[in-house]
Amino acid sequence: MPILFPLLAVMIWATNTVVSKAAAGVLDPAAISFYRWFLAALVLTPFCLKAVWQQRLAIRPYLGKFLVLALLGMVLFQCIAYYAAHSTTATNMGVITSLVPLSSLLLNALMTKTKPSAAAALGVFCSLCGVLYLLGQGHPASLLLSGINHGDALMLIGTVAYALYGILLRRWALPFSHWHNLYIQILLAVVILIPVAFSAQTMAIPAQGVGLVLFAGIASSLIAAYCWMQGVHRLGADRTAVFMNLLPLFTAVIAMVSLGEKIQGFHLLGGGLVLFGVILAQLRSWSFLNK
Repeated sequence: MPILFPLLAVMIWATNTVVSKAAAGVLDPAAISFYRWFLAALVLTPFCLKAVWQQRLAIRPYLGKFLVLALLGMVLFQCIAYYAAHSTTATNMGVITSLVPLSSLLLNALMTKTKPSAAAALGVFCSLCGVLYLLGQGHPASLLLSGINHGDALMLIGTVAYALYGILLRRWALPFSHWHNLYIQILLAVVILIPVAFSAQTMAIPAQGVGLVLFAGIASSLIAAYCWMQGVHRLGADRTAVFMNLLPLFTAVIAMVSLGEKIQGFHLLGGGLVLFGVILAQLRSWSFLNK
């Protein structure tokens, strides 16, 4: 069944959000950021290096764009998540990440100077209310006094970075295969992360951290990417994108079972408003809202 591909991809990414939280007590965030993409590069090298090398002259003019994509998608979004995990919950991380489609819509509207539809505007409002309710743990007014939790703020920054990554990836439409595009970005991400790795207090991988690195570097970075690409190929980009709305639900359930995180009322209400807003903004067929 084609729907199993995007469903599995979202389940893996939700699990990786929990893995990021679990890694906070085991690995230095700079270390796992580097090891994740270094491992992914090692796995892909036997399959991609020869073809990429043969296309090196064609790739060279696009290196600047590849560098920007690697910085936004692999370094900023993923690296920030490992740092954010030290001061927020996996559940919050999942809910905030689900804002990527909405952030993409807003950024695209700003970049193209187009006015969002009524449905999109209403979706933005609902999601904003949900985010404020979630970040304020049921008391949005408290944000005026105490501000946003450090980890939640980092996740918001990462979400915007990944939304911009998605927009640029579609807009630039680099003329290479999906796997070669991914491989080049991963190689550049490894290079960018080398100085970040030097900031780590320790690069050691304890025994309990080996599985976390393997999951992040192989399952989340490669297997999920393959499943997602298969979903886009078999179902189309729009139908596949809808499955991302399941990310906060899967993350919350996995975090509850594996990390013992408790689902509070503000998670349900705030996360529900965020999810409703994201879905509403995607329902372009609701013509009565767009008039």
